[in-house]
Amino acid sequence: MLIQLKNKDKLIVGDFKIKCSIGKNGLKRHKIESDYSTPKGIFSLGTLYFRKDRVEKPVTSLKTKIIKSNMGWCNDINHKSYNKEINLKKKIRCEKLYRNDYKYDYLIVINYNMEKNKSNKGSAIFIHLTKNYKPTAGCIAIQKKDFLILIKLINKKSKIKIN
Repeated sequence: MLIQLKNKDKLIVGDFKIKCSIGKNGLKRHKIESDYSTPKGIFSLGTLYFRKDRVEKPVTSLKTKIIKSNMGWCNDINHKSYNKEINLKKKIRCEKLYRNDYKYDYLIVINYNMEKNKSNKGSAIFIHLTKNYKPTAGCIAIQKKDFLILIKLINKKSKIKIN
């Protein structure tokens, strides 16, 4: 199943159209760290993370992982763990996955800049939750009800086309 981003505010998944928001600075083919843009391209999907203390384990064929309070995603361009999940006990610049708000109650990793990742090319690109469709720092955000539909439609072989 292919997920397509259309008109910067809609994901198309089969017959479903899902309203979304993207990075504050739009789409970019040559993304860099902290530029508030969403990367263009076709990407596979990674693990679906969820907050067990807030939401139920999702019904999906994607690999799932529980978000724990010590988890982060490295966005330190000079660190060997750049654009990977890390343990917060280390003093490394990162995006905390265990947030006070709801945005990461569910998230799917978009496999952007993952294999042989390049420093400063962008990190922590996810599909995560929103309630108001405000622009993101580079991720794609959708409402929880749509997220729960999306994860039933896609599988481990699904890709997302952002153009």
